Amino acid sequence: MSDPAAIWVLADDRAGNVGQCLGVAEALGRPFVVKDIRYAALAKLPNLVRGAGLMGVSPESRAGLTAPWPQLVIAAGRRTAPVARWIKRQSGARLVQIMDPGPGGRADFDLLAVPRHDGGLHGANVMEMTGAPHRVNAAKLSAAAEIWRERFAALPRPWVGLIVGGDTRKRPFSPAMAADLGRRVAALAQGGSVLVTTSRRTSPAAEAALFAAIPEPRLAHSWAAGGDNPYFGLLALCDALVVTGDSVSMVSEACASPAPVYIYAPFGWVVAKHAHLHADLYAQGYAKPLPDNGGLESWSHPPLNAAHDIAAVLKDLLP
Repeated sequence: MSDPAAIWVLADDRAGNVGQCLGVAEALGRPFVVKDIRYAALAKLPNLVRGAGLMGVSPESRAGLTAPWPQLVIAAGRRTAPVARWIKRQSGARLVQIMDPGPGGRADFDLLAVPRHDGGLHGANVMEMTGAPHRVNAAKLSAAAEIWRERFAALPRPWVGLIVGGDTRKRPFSPAMAADLGRRVAALAQGGSVLVTTSRRTSPAAEAALFAAIPEPRLAHSWAAGGDNPYFGLLALCDALVVTGDSVSMVSEACASPAPVYIYAPFGWVVAKHAHLHADLYAQGYAKPLPDNGGLESWSHPPLNAAHDIAAVLKDLLP
């Protein structure tokens, strides 16, 4: 499979899904090309209607789906599934789909990689995974460490990295919660430093409350303010990590670091599927709940990387 066209990654407008696909493609360690998929109005129709076809795909994207055909297609999410199935009809390519594509055509996929916390999908072509695939690996963490080590050097250790999400469609991240989180993380650091980065979903009010609760010395990066984001530096260098539980991707990426990981998810804040993921991570030793008031414990875990797990299965399917 030395030909770059031998692996196609279908990249639509869901950045999180695309990141998962790229994580798997990179973990395979073989050349690949990215096929841009953009949609028209008919993409909103159920997959049972769209079938194995290009209904709802823009003319520009259709023009890019031509021979030479791939041997493997990597895609994610419901809307890419009919496109992947259509490519298989033209080429006989093997298909790996991340997350359940929904009813209709599941048997067309050689591998369906589904999160264990979603539950309910079983079959000979189904692989359950913990968390979500991502692009965090040892090489990227090593490169980030070189960039950020000197920038962190003046801060007393231990370094406690704090990765903050925010409001979701159904669950707000209030200033009171942000202040509670800041207080707990400051207690965890106990004489060290908190290094925090917020996200696009962190409201200005929540961010202000969070920063007010974290004393100096600290490093506080505001996503809204822009500038160099220390996110990968935190994953690479911190002695412990705290992550809010509202994002499967953020939690999964935090657990890619060997540092102790603590999840902040007050009862009733996250949706049930996220709560199931957290329980799974606790049971497997990848993370612990953030304590209400306590210092760091000494423990570690193997890096969590579902992309590598998927790639290992795919290598047995490919020439």
